[in-house]
Amino acid sequence: MIVSLHVYVAFLAAGVALNLTPGPDMLYVLASGSRAGPRSGVLAACGVGAGCAVHTFAAATGLSALLVSSATAFTAVKWAGAAYLVYLGGKALLAPAALAATPAPGARAEAGPAERVFRRAVVTNVLNPKVAIFFLAFVPQFVDPARGRIWLQFLVLGLSFCVTGTLVNAVVGVAAGKVRRTMDARPRVARALDRITGAVFLGLGLRLVFAPRS
Repeated sequence: MIVSLHVYVAFLAAGVALNLTPGPDMLYVLASGSRAGPRSGVLAACGVGAGCAVHTFAAATGLSALLVSSATAFTAVKWAGAAYLVYLGGKALLAPAALAATPAPGARAEAGPAERVFRRAVVTNVLNPKVAIFFLAFVPQFVDPARGRIWLQFLVLGLSFCVTGTLVNAVVGVAAGKVRRTMDARPRVARALDRITGAVFLGLGLRLVFAPRS
């Protein structure tokens, strides 16, 4: 076995505990589900999971180490991610006025192409250098050099973390989406929810701007 069973179980337990702790990814999925319904919440969760998979492969091949060693690379990725989140927040804040005349309750529940929701979640996660650094700090604690093929151990553990995180976030996205469907029957509350969603995106963007490297 690539990773010993007891180490793998311990890793899964620690990973699920971290997945259940509210963080930027969960807040992003929560906001996405609240804005456009259960399907968008699940797609956002899958997008975040795909982004984590990218970080896992990057870390396994040594690319993520660049973000740790290079202040310039870290800052460039950080600002790109922050700008994208602020852009999404601005769109969410401006959307209520444009959608105020939507006649049918629930009509926005599945609004927007599925590819767009998924793509935004992937980009948001990939452009967060803190995620890359997290994988480099957390996963190696469960890697055993004596078993060899460190890169393969890293992939197995990292992708397992992505799967459990996606499942947890998907549940959050569905729950938030169901709340959205209920709120769509109350236009004023729905518009307020859109503004809260926009504020969450903006807050995540600002949080990333001021994030230290360590």
